[in-house]
This record gives sequence, structure tokens and C-alpha cells, in this order.
Amino acid sequence: MHVVEQADTEVRRPSLARASAAMAVATATSRVSGLLAKVLLVAVLGLGVVNDSYTVANTLPTVVNELLLGGVLTSVAVPLLVKAQERGAAEGAAYARWMITMGGTLLVVATAIAVACAGLLTALYLGPDTRANAELTTALAYLLLPGIVCYGMSALLQAILNVRGVFGTPAWAPVCNNLVVIGTVMVYALVPGRISIDPVRMGEPKLLVLGLGTLLGITTQMVVMAISLRRTGFRYGWNWGWDRRLSEFSGLAGWVVLYTLVSQLGMIVIIRVAGQGTPGSVSTFNYAWLLSQVPYGVLGVSLLTALMPRISRSAANGETRAFVDDVALGTRMSSVLLMPVSALLVLAGGPLGIAFFSLGASDVSAADRLGLALGAAAVGVVPFAITMLQLRAFYAMHDARTPTWINVIMVAVRSALCYLVLATLDPRDLVLGVTAAMSASFVVGAVVGQIWLRVRLGPLRTRETLAGVARAALASAIAAACSVAVLVGLGALTGPLGTQAQAWLALVVHTAVVLGASFAALVLLRAPEIRPVLDRLARLRG
Repeated sequence: MHVVEQADTEVRRPSLARASAAMAVATATSRVSGLLAKVLLVAVLGLGVVNDSYTVANTLPTVVNELLLGGVLTSVAVPLLVKAQERGAAEGAAYARWMITMGGTLLVVATAIAVACAGLLTALYLGPDTRANAELTTALAYLLLPGIVCYGMSALLQAILNVRGVFGTPAWAPVCNNLVVIGTVMVYALVPGRISIDPVRMGEPKLLVLGLGTLLGITTQMVVMAISLRRTGFRYGWNWGWDRRLSEFSGLAGWVVLYTLVSQLGMIVIIRVAGQGTPGSVSTFNYAWLLSQVPYGVLGVSLLTALMPRISRSAANGETRAFVDDVALGTRMSSVLLMPVSALLVLAGGPLGIAFFSLGASDVSAADRLGLALGAAAVGVVPFAITMLQLRAFYAMHDARTPTWINVIMVAVRSALCYLVLATLDPRDLVLGVTAAMSASFVVGAVVGQIWLRVRLGPLRTRETLAGVARAALASAIAAACSVAVLVGLGALTGPLGTQAQAWLALVVHTAVVLGASFAALVLLRAPEIRPVLDRLARLRG
């Protein structure tokens, strides 16, 4: 491969503590700004046909990018980039330039094809029976599909920055995206007129503001990371050709790409089924599922980040017992960390929906339905976290085939349940059934993954693991009962309140009581998973 003559500066190696702290603050800021962006979108768009069309159109570029680059980047490109970097800064920089050149070319070609096929992509996801507006979705897709390049290049640049020891900028870049979207929503609200549905007019100011503003957000995210990489001393340049080392990983990449394809087929089923519910069902499902993932994004991902080096090291050294111990610990810790939050979202989903999403163009009934869907999605948070841990355990053993088959089982169960609820539920409740089907599929995935690991590795300390999960579930149930009792008592004291006031009261009470009482119950149940926290508190008191 051609190497640019000018040498890049040495890779920075910030301390782990400093990098972790920066990422924690950035993650929290990103979640808060993302929630604000979603609240404002619902306030100006409502939970109806326009938001459904926007949600589907905004999903399309991420889907295409994942199919093209997501799995390959994770399973092949990043490991090769790490190896190249270990052989020296010059070779690492040359390989990074090759990734940007070839990846960027692939993304540009894919974007051109996707834009040309925007109508076909819309038809594929919406189906013939949807209550969403296909023409509006296609019009927005024309504006948003160029984001394929930005999503893909953002992922590439983030990988290169991480390998070069830069973690802060990739963590903060999504905040810039969220801020641009927030600004877009404000401009949208100020622009006169409305988005017409029959007929759809491509040149309408509001339509252009919404589509181009959203595209500008992901473009900003990409540009921020590109500037950050340049400031490390990296020199951009073309680097064409085929890297023969990729052939060594083609089998692994193939299974990961198949995993992604299966996931997207499952998402097509969900969008098609939800689209046959009342207007707004697709966006309601999307917001509910994204909100339910916030606890996992903050707590579950942090746990995985801490455990994966240990799990990978044990797998590489053939230390089966240590490998099993860490997987079992991760399962128990996922339950202890996420079960109380899951219980909170189940209890407070309705109040949360009304408190945050009944403003502006959205009404109370639509916001309440979003909250109920959030509760249904929250049931799947812990199984989702356990499943993700199990899949990464298989990847640590260099096995990409088993995760793909587990995903096939989950998507098959999810799709069957979706069509079952389509045949049995009222259209008003279809979004709740679809969200519950999503959660149920991860319960199945966690069980299947545990069985598969047992077959592969032998005894998995399943009894100890189930005991830890049961303790977390019992503590969360006790806390939920206490919270309901406190809210009932406060209701007797305050008397009837307005809808918003009642929602905020319930949200505050449930948050304080469920989280506090869950921790207290875990202490009383002597859960070993919280012993490090208690020891830390004891040292602080001393």
C-alpha cells in the first residue's frame, strides 16, 4: 500500500481513568441532549403520520450503513487497524488512510444507489398496509439517505481515533449532532406553514428544514471527528488497493454481516406490523425502545467495557474457569444494575410519557401510550443486556456463527409474536404488543445463549447466576410495592391533581423510592454483587 511520506505524530496514550471520566461525562451529556431532542421532536411533530414518516426515513441511512460497514468494521477492520498501529505509527497511519479511502468510496457508491432506490426502500419497510405516508417517507428519505456517508465515516473515524488513544472527541461528537437537531426543531417551529401530506410537496420549507437539518446534524458529528483526527497529526491522503489480510477474516465478517442482515429483516417486520396500528405507532415504538436503551447505554455498556478485556484474555489463554466466572459475574451484575431501573420504567413509563411527551402537537393519550410502550420495552432491558454479554463471549472465542444463529432464533420468535399481536389486538394496542414482542425475544435469546454456552463450556455456575438474578428481581419488586404505597399515601394527602402535576409527582416518587428501596433491599438480602459498593462507602466514612 502507498504510504504518505510525512510521518504522523506519535499516538497519544491518555490515562485510563482520565479517558473513562471524559467518556462518562460525555455519555451522560449525550443522553440528556438526545432526550431533549426527542421531546422537542414530539412537541412539534406530534406522534402521528409525519413523525412516523420521519422516523422510518431517518432509520434508512443507518440500516444501509450497518449492512455495508457496521459488522465488517467491528469484526475485521478495527482488529487489523490495531495490529497495524502496533507495528508503528507510519504503518498505522497508512492503514487508516486506506480504510478512509476504500470505506469512503464504498459509502459514496452505496449512497448513490440508495438515493436512486429510495422509493423501493420505503416500500420495503412500510409494506402495502401501513397507515404511514409512503410519499412523505420517500421525500424525507431523499434528504436523509446521503447521511449514509456521514454515519459510515463517523464510525471509521471513531475507530481510528480510539486506536490512536483519543476517546473524548468521539464521545462528545454525538452531543454536537443532538444540538444541531435541537436547533433544527426550533427553526422548524418558527418557519410558517406545514408539511402537507396530500399531496406531498418536496420543496416545502418545513420539509426541507426537517430533512436537511437532520442531515446537517450527522454531518457535524463526522466533521468534528475529522478535525479531531487531523489535530492528532494525522495526514489525510488517498491510499488505494486491496489489503490481502482481509481475506483471513472473510469468514468471520460474513457471519457478522449475516447477523446484521437478520436483525434488519426483523426490524422490517416490526415497522410493517406497527405501521398497521393507529397513526404514530411506528414513532411511538421507536421512541419507547430508544428510551428503554438509555440505562443499558450508561450502565450496561460500562460493565461490558470493563469485563470484555478479562473475558477476551481468558478465552485467548484457554482459561475456561476464569472465562465462566467472568460471564457469570457479568450476568449477575447486569441484573443488579439494570433490574431496579427496569422496574422504575415499568412503573413510571406512563407518567414519564405524559410529563415529557404531552407538549405541543402531542396529546395526553398519545404520550400515555408512549409511556406504556416504554414500560413494555423496559421488561426486556435486563435480558437484552445478558444477551449482549453472551454474544460478546462467543465473539471472544472467535465464534461469530453461534451469535448469528441465536439472533435468527430471536428474530423468528419476535416476528411470529408480531404477527400474532397483529391478528389478535386492536390497532390502538398494536404498538404495545410489538414492543412486548421485542422484549420477549430477548428473554428467549438470554435463555438460548445460556444453554448454548453450557453445551460449549460445561457447567456455568447457573444456580449462582439464577440466585443473583432472583435477588435483583425480588429487591426490585419490593421497591416497586413500596413506591406504589407511598404514591397512594401522597394521593390521599394531596387529593386530585391535574394530569401534568400528577405525572410529575408519580415520576419523582417512583424514581426516588424504587432506586433507593432497591439498593436497601439488596443490602438486606446480602447480595454479594453490591459488596464492593458497601466497602467503598465504609472507606469513605472512615
